[in-house]
Amino acid sequence: MDASRVPETGETVSSFVDLLRIEQLDENLFRGSCHAGAPMRAFGGQVAAQALTAAGRTVDAGRQVHSLHGYFLRPGDPRHPIDYQVDRARDGFSYATRRVTAVQHDEVIFTLSASFKYPEPTPGARQSAMPLVPGPEELPDPFLAWAEAAPRDYRESAFRTLDLRFVPADSPGLPPELPGSPQQFVWLRTGSPLPGDDPLLQVCALTYLSDLTLASTTALTVQPHRIQRTTPARIMLASLDHAMWFHRPFRADEWLLFAQRSPSASDGRGLAHGEFYDQQGNLVASAVQEALVRERRP
Repeated sequence: MDASRVPETGETVSSFVDLLRIEQLDENLFRGSCHAGAPMRAFGGQVAAQALTAAGRTVDAGRQVHSLHGYFLRPGDPRHPIDYQVDRARDGFSYATRRVTAVQHDEVIFTLSASFKYPEPTPGARQSAMPLVPGPEELPDPFLAWAEAAPRDYRESAFRTLDLRFVPADSPGLPPELPGSPQQFVWLRTGSPLPGDDPLLQVCALTYLSDLTLASTTALTVQPHRIQRTTPARIMLASLDHAMWFHRPFRADEWLLFAQRSPSASDGRGLAHGEFYDQQGNLVASAVQEALVRERRP
């Protein structure tokens, strides 16, 4: 695939980088295409990642993303491109702020605020300890069983956009689950190497990955209702908002542990927290998401 162009809507991508690629139309205007995350709905993690990519294109290379806050306002249509309009809200001495509006069919579908800063030392730096869980090499690949039943064109394709390994809930060493606060632990990384050492590319890739399992954490076994993870057809899930903080350098094409928990589910909404750790135990990023959680009605 030509690295200088954006993949056409519906076109097969050849590497994870293609999922983040956007075209610059004007100084503060960009365009991208997103695949479906649900039938006829663009995957929210890709929309957020492309919006962050657009914001980062307008910031000095020395500043790095340290936080983002996004709101999903309407479902995107994976059959049509999305325009990303960047507002250069502030360029301060240390920090810079960008606001991005994602527009499709003349309607706003997503908004993002992102903050960038120059790196600096922190006296007394600290972090929480990484949970003791089995490593990704010890866990089965969930895609293998699915691929056996997948269409032939998928089985013959050498490309897969991401790698996931789910840690079983009964694995030894897991932190105790508090009543009413279900948790899950997932190892993840991009399915193909990311070129170079561009920090923006790494954080945008992790933004994409962070939206894969957070919403589902809110629909795990929740006391006292005990919504089972085996009944996804009865539960409607959709991301409402998404926030991330990036603490330390990392590579999204190397295994990261996503430790997630959901402290609340009520009023048709569920809240999930998550921390990302690299295999050396460094806490590299945190994420929080609120999701719509509804029981499907006949």
